[in-house]
Amino acid sequence: MSDVHFGVVGRDILLADDGLSFLRGMIERRHPAPPFAQTMDVTLTAAEDAFVVFEGTPSERFFNPLGTVHGGWIAAILDSAMACAVHTTLRRGEGYTTLELKINYVRAVMPSSGVVRCEGRVIHRGGSIATSEGKLLDAQGRLLAHGTETCMIFAAKKPE
Repeated sequence: MSDVHFGVVGRDILLADDGLSFLRGMIERRHPAPPFAQTMDVTLTAAEDAFVVFEGTPSERFFNPLGTVHGGWIAAILDSAMACAVHTTLRRGEGYTTLELKINYVRAVMPSSGVVRCEGRVIHRGGSIATSEGKLLDAQGRLLAHGTETCMIFAAKKPE
């Protein structure tokens, strides 16, 4: 992530493109990655229509008191992937927000899990509601966690 620029774009830039174009702009470094990605050591690595991939590096920085990666870190990368899969379907001028998130933890995540891959895929995209699913895999391709998400889609407010 050393060549990644972090920041937040203005709403005029965010709303100027459709969702897929905007996310590809992040991958191509035309737009900054959100500060959250730096804090959590996650990177958006692929964006297609209704599908995204994030990669993350679990480390001891994210340990809970039990000595495993905190479930919040796992939920965060899954939420990012599932929500951004929906983001790829946005038309210019649309916004969205997460309404509901469900996570199933399958295996402990440890630094020894290696760089993890988190895939998000849209299940259904309607006019105002979208659902997506995600799976988190370790470096050997084993399932660590999976989940589903519901997002609300709306006309975004234009910047004043």
